[in-house]
Amino acid sequence: MSQLPPFENTPLETIASAGDEIRASFLSHKTRPLEYRIAQLRKLYWALHDNKQLIIEACKKDIGKSRYETYLTEFYWCVNDIVFMQKNLKRFAKDEKPEDINFQNKLFGPRIRKDPMGAVLIIGAYNFPIQLSLGPMIGAISAGCTAILKPSEQAPHAAAVLQKIVTESLDPSSYKVLQGAIPETTALLDQKWDKIFYTGSATVGTIIAKKAAETLTPVVLELGGRNPAIVTKHADPRLAARRLLWAKTLNAGQVCVSQNFTLIDRELLPAFLKEMKAALREFYPDGVRKSPDYGRIVNQRQFQRLKKMVDDSTGKILIGGTMDEEDLFIEPTVIQIDSLDDSTVRDESFGPLLPILPVTDLDEAIKIANRVHDTPLGVYAFGTKAEMDKVLSQTRSGGASCNDGFHHASIPTMEFGGVGSSGSGAYRGKASFDCFTHRRPVTTTPAWIEGLMDIRYPPYTVKKEDKFASMSELKPNFDRQGNDIGWARWALGLLGIKSVAALVGT
Repeated sequence: MSQLPPFENTPLETIASAGDEIRASFLSHKTRPLEYRIAQLRKLYWALHDNKQLIIEACKKDIGKSRYETYLTEFYWCVNDIVFMQKNLKRFAKDEKPEDINFQNKLFGPRIRKDPMGAVLIIGAYNFPIQLSLGPMIGAISAGCTAILKPSEQAPHAAAVLQKIVTESLDPSSYKVLQGAIPETTALLDQKWDKIFYTGSATVGTIIAKKAAETLTPVVLELGGRNPAIVTKHADPRLAARRLLWAKTLNAGQVCVSQNFTLIDRELLPAFLKEMKAALREFYPDGVRKSPDYGRIVNQRQFQRLKKMVDDSTGKILIGGTMDEEDLFIEPTVIQIDSLDDSTVRDESFGPLLPILPVTDLDEAIKIANRVHDTPLGVYAFGTKAEMDKVLSQTRSGGASCNDGFHHASIPTMEFGGVGSSGSGAYRGKASFDCFTHRRPVTTTPAWIEGLMDIRYPPYTVKKEDKFASMSELKPNFDRQGNDIGWARWALGLLGIKSVAALVGT
């Protein structure tokens, strides 16, 4: 077995100088050439391969994650992301021709240039400690930024492995991993950044956004939410049960995008519960406790928080409920509740709790979902196509999966992010490059065109105004009542003719 590196807090007195170094590296322009970025990505790829076993051991120690889950949600995700990005980077970085440019302005060669944002700070999360740290960093490297990564101290073994990987593979003047908790994070936030990328709770996200606002620093916030699943009476109870159980047992439910509660039609509840029990036996034939595939809660603080949610609930436990603090084990626990004030719904559980609230119909479910959280990170609808379309049209969320639990968030090249209080900004795939890129509009005015530009120079005259209007003012395709006037009347308007009668002289 490989030796895991130790976790050590970064000395507070060194944080400012580390920030200065990566800012100086960016201003030296060394990260701008595509060849440099691609070389860094490829070195990171091989470092991940060389430390694959350490990643597996670290995730097992930190969060009880199985080898398969670590491969699926951490290792494979990151190495594929690197291969995809370095293959497509030249295409992503090319100048773009802006759309909807009129003929005159095309003479100025308008284009969108892709410039790196600068020196960025990335703050990772503990539930997917490798993926949620390196995913944004891969985007930052690809965009030509320099970066400091601060992994979650709640997953210390993974944080230490990340530091080893980055230190051994990447340019140390451009990319660093700094370790610590609140004091070190505060010291990092005291530095001036060109962008901050944070994954975690809304409470901490609010603190980071306030701090960033002091220096007008843009932020990406990947937060959570009280995500609803809605199961109508027309849904397939077996599929709904299996897929929602999977979404709440992956990573022992410590997934920001999994459903926080399920609103289910009363008629379907008995069949749904029957299928949930059957799926639980199928997924864990020797019991959840003995399964090598089921993770653990990250630490005692989070365990106690989840335990208190269950203890304070007025609902009825229908499935599960077994807990062991010494082993940080919480069994998948289905609780039927009768109130939105229940402790399992008031806050995001971020654990293997599955509160279920029976409803009369889809309209009631949508109304409740919007009342609990109007902008969750995800919404999950099960039913007919018309019913799922209705859920999409009458709710808001960062993303949505129809007839599944958060499948949209498992597609590595599909952009992912929140909306409103569940976050701002998006990344993954090309969106990771865009996240750390400034789209810089550029024009080039040729010398020969000077004779045609008299309308922009003083003295301003009525003649110049009329000339500009004839060249540039768009004609409406609607009347004073806001009605579409149709292409024929619009064309006549372009000619300055008010009616067909005027055209034919009658």
